Amino acid sequence: MSDIPGLPARRAALQMIDAVLHRGETLETVERNALRRMRGPADQALARAIAGETLRWLTDLDLMIDSAMKKPLPHDAKPRSVLRLMLAQWLRLDTPPHAVIATALPLLSGGPRRLAHGVFSTLTKRDGLTLPDAPTLPEDVAFRWGSRAGAIAQGLVTPPPLDLALKDWSETEERARSMGGTSLAQGHIRLPRGTPIDQLPSYKDGDWWVQDLAATLPARLLGPGANGSGGKRVLDLCAAPGGKTMQLAAAGWKVTALDISERRLGKVRQNLDRTGLEAEIIKANALTWEPAKQFDAILIDAPCTATGTCRRHPDVIHRIGDRQIEEQAELQNALLERAAGWLPEGSMLVYAVCSLENSEGIAQAESVGLTQLPITRDELPEGLEPTEDGWLRTDPGMLGNSGGLDGFFVGRWRK
Repeated sequence: MSDIPGLPARRAALQMIDAVLHRGETLETVERNALRRMRGPADQALARAIAGETLRWLTDLDLMIDSAMKKPLPHDAKPRSVLRLMLAQWLRLDTPPHAVIATALPLLSGGPRRLAHGVFSTLTKRDGLTLPDAPTLPEDVAFRWGSRAGAIAQGLVTPPPLDLALKDWSETEERARSMGGTSLAQGHIRLPRGTPIDQLPSYKDGDWWVQDLAATLPARLLGPGANGSGGKRVLDLCAAPGGKTMQLAAAGWKVTALDISERRLGKVRQNLDRTGLEAEIIKANALTWEPAKQFDAILIDAPCTATGTCRRHPDVIHRIGDRQIEEQAELQNALLERAAGWLPEGSMLVYAVCSLENSEGIAQAESVGLTQLPITRDELPEGLEPTEDGWLRTDPGMLGNSGGLDGFFVGRWRK
């Protein structure tokens, strides 16, 4: 007997939610497994949307569920998980209640099925039941993000647009016009979410690549690499998947791209081949590797908790805690110490993390024993400002009227 239409997408969404919340897996990883057996891109997109909206609004959905019950369900109870995705479909994806019931209740049987049906029916009959203007963050997350928590939560309401980085900045105006997009900086184009990438002009020609505006800023802060002798040398540490490698190569730098993962370096090679750019690629552990030559600059896009990507990866809100932050901070500190030791006098270091955590950003920057090279306003896209101390912090609550951007911390020094 075949599945009810739409049921495979709900089943996959349930698998994804449970893997994130109960096993601490990343949404990106569980997507690959949960969607593998699904037919067609429409069902896959629906499963992603249900899982993403459920995780984005999880705290508020749980409050609604609890308000309709005399005895709250355990947080790992399957009926709670099914109710979460039912409410997300109704309140965020505008799925009619009868369609929600028809496609979600088959995920349960017996008493749990009757319970979920009853709770959902109770909630749909409440006058004026809506979600708040912005998702409610878990208490520990709101505490860590401090005074910016409210603005960041507001930035989570709308999933991010599609950002492109151009190989040739001189084509920015023309490309933005031909693609029907907007530009927030030279070399940047912003398009609506869901734009088919492979149907855009010059996709196969390699004239651009997908890269969030915030993710382009660390490489921009190194400036151009061309000089009279044919290009300065830069080490792109933890380089995969290669967005910053391509930026630096396009800016005239002689790039050495180092990463520990051969699989991820394969993606760097593919990107370089598609764009026609060049870089020396090295597979190595940066904590044990020793450079055979000196560099004019080093860019560290360090491994991190990636909480700054919460717009596109809302799972990080729920699976990242103190333990993961401490582990990444220890690694980041070690990478900074290594890189600082490799720099000759007069060279530059840029450190970046796509994290909103102070332990991974400002705390790391303040431990670097080099001369800070403050970031200035005129180096940044309009609407962004460096901190009073000359660092750069971005978060999803910024540039809201233009589509927002990911969260990053960036520091810069000269030896």
